[in-house]
Amino acid sequence: MTQPPRAQQKPTRPADVDTGFWLWVTAVPLLAANYIVDVVVAENRSGLAIAISTGFLVVILTLVVTFLVLLRGGYRLARTLLTAGGLASMVSVSFGLFLTGRPTAAAVIFAVTGIVGAVLIGGGIYLLHRKESQAFFTR
Repeated sequence: MTQPPRAQQKPTRPADVDTGFWLWVTAVPLLAANYIVDVVVAENRSGLAIAISTGFLVVILTLVVTFLVLLRGGYRLARTLLTAGGLASMVSVSFGLFLTGRPTAAAVIFAVTGIVGAVLIGGGIYLLHRKESQAFFTR
């Protein structure tokens, strides 16, 4: 007597994936504030340039939140794209810290939000690539 094949069980979401997700969710508004500060205090920016930059930010935030939702569903591509974007934003913040020309208050806000956001993203990337998390990303 043979038994019917079992349906493949979807692996349960590891705690590392949940923690990495929440690190990303915390970092996204910090890095958005970082970008806004840089756009607003830049010299010779017209209202149109600020509006276009803000629209660009809204599109990027929408994509990141979409990928974060897909990440919780186990999509490997979402993890890959978030990793690439996270590394790029960490590099961008690192180089941006050494730019001059910001007023003191804006420089402090940029530094605090940038450093904390980059560290949170780095931690999220690390947790999403740990051994326990690998088995979860099957889609």
